Amino acid sequence: MNRKIIVSFLLTAGILLITGCSAISQSTRYSKKTEKEKEQVVNIRFNKEQDSLQKAIAVDSSFVNDGEDELEDYEADTSKIDTKEIFRKVTLSENTVDNDFGTSKEKILMEIIRWLNTPYKFGGNSKRGIDCSAFTKTVFKSSLNFDLLRSAREQFTQGEEIENAEDLKFGDLVFFNTRRRVRPGHVGIYLGDNIFAHSSSKFGVIVSSLEQDYYNKRFMGGRRIENFLPSTK
Repeated sequence: MNRKIIVSFLLTAGILLITGCSAISQSTRYSKKTEKEKEQVVNIRFNKEQDSLQKAIAVDSSFVNDGEDELEDYEADTSKIDTKEIFRKVTLSENTVDNDFGTSKEKILMEIIRWLNTPYKFGGNSKRGIDCSAFTKTVFKSSLNFDLLRSAREQFTQGEEIENAEDLKFGDLVFFNTRRRVRPGHVGIYLGDNIFAHSSSKFGVIVSSLEQDYYNKRFMGGRRIENFLPSTK
């Protein structure tokens, strides 16, 4: 009798042990598998969010770069010229013999002089800082009441195209390839004698020469805004 009880007990214990271990094992495997699956899901979601964020940043940066053309990718020019001497020559130019044109010319010159040495600021349009296309836009608006478009790339579509530097006249807009992805990336106002005024990213509003290697190599052409010339009725 005792032997039967013992055998029965051992069989029962063995069955419970087997089924118990199996249940625990399956539960453990299921639990581990679930944890791994959860980690994978989290990682996938995280990666997707990261990708979405990076794409959003890339799109936003592209939009900013395409919309604002003033930042220079190429190394900025580091040379300066004597501004006082340049303005003396321009003011005494024989072109001022035409009284009407001379009046418009003087307005442009006075406005440029007023902005000289203003620091450069990306997106700026005040005396605290101004970028190149805001400078040209402000000069034309203040002196001639003519509205240029905002960016260098947009201003490049206005007026009559001037391909060669030899054909430039006072007041023409001059454009330069200073960026790798956006052309043109820089704009200034031609003053004559291969001289132009502009807001340099390094020096702010200054006067430079088209004969300088930096600008000579990157010159893209000019635009003549005939609208600012006085009526000849």
